Amino acid sequence: MASLTEPKLITGNANVTLSKAIARRMSMLRGSQVNLVDARVERFNDQEIFVEVFENVRGEDMYVIQPTSNPANDNLMELLIMTDALRRSSASRITAVIPYFGYARQDRRAKARTPISAKLVANLITQAGVDRVLTLDLHAAQIQGFFDIPVDNLYASPVFALDIEHHFKGAMNDLMVVSPDVGGVARARDLAKRINAPLAIVDKRREKAGEIAGMTVIGNVEGKKCIIVDDICDTAGTLCKAAEVLMENGATEVHSYITHGVLSGPAVERVQNSVMKSLVITDSIEPTEAVKACTNIRIVPTAPIFAQAILNIWGGMSVSSLFETETLAPIYEGMYSRD
Repeated sequence: MASLTEPKLITGNANVTLSKAIARRMSMLRGSQVNLVDARVERFNDQEIFVEVFENVRGEDMYVIQPTSNPANDNLMELLIMTDALRRSSASRITAVIPYFGYARQDRRAKARTPISAKLVANLITQAGVDRVLTLDLHAAQIQGFFDIPVDNLYASPVFALDIEHHFKGAMNDLMVVSPDVGGVARARDLAKRINAPLAIVDKRREKAGEIAGMTVIGNVEGKKCIIVDDICDTAGTLCKAAEVLMENGATEVHSYITHGVLSGPAVERVQNSVMKSLVITDSIEPTEAVKACTNIRIVPTAPIFAQAILNIWGGMSVSSLFETETLAPIYEGMYSRD
């Protein structure tokens, strides 16, 4: 049963471009104008964050769009303070739309006397007053269990499947999906099933943290167009090395589909100079000018899937329906043809 209130969007400074795109897409889907709530999210001279909402939000269904990407701490604090402002302004429900969930890689204690920062962040978000979380490709699915509120975790793989079917039309039988490590096999297998392609794994061995001793390809990639799939690309060292190893093992081309393009430090330069023909990322993180200028990086929009997910949450409809490629095809109409 649809809500009596209208869905209202508010954005922090982390990815204003995506927030505006979501608002435009929701306007198209609803046939009526959806605007971002007029507010200011600023910093005082000592870098304290200040939020002021200029519209009445009493009793409203609010959606705070704010990835907690670099600078992670600043963007996280913006999210928490915006939530507090809305809660104190009597919003009826607050959904945190977090396209990229920072600290997700700290989801367990890898060694003694270390934190589980993802759980701490989940506690902070819940205590700030968020009623629900909407995110994309959590690094570890079990992070949903860190929250005591509902969490909807969308997946990029159905969107990637549409993109692959469009860009590799006529060559689908030549494709091989590759996981860059053993831990990402489930994600790679999901995409492989969607496009009906075989699966290979790059097994890497480390002598110590940050240094790769060697890589072994599990599976026959000779004569194949390899598609590496992962959720995060940070410094791109492992990704570029995996691409080299695949080419050495007889692959004809290497492409990568990565959900979150963190792309810190030397990442863009590494990708530009790598053997990869293309790196496809989403806009869950605001791309830098260097990323936009890189000739072999392509960005797939997430506004269509987030806009539909927000409308489904607002209307009390299923979000899991967006896990299927067939459901997303009409949402991404005009971008990809499946004929």
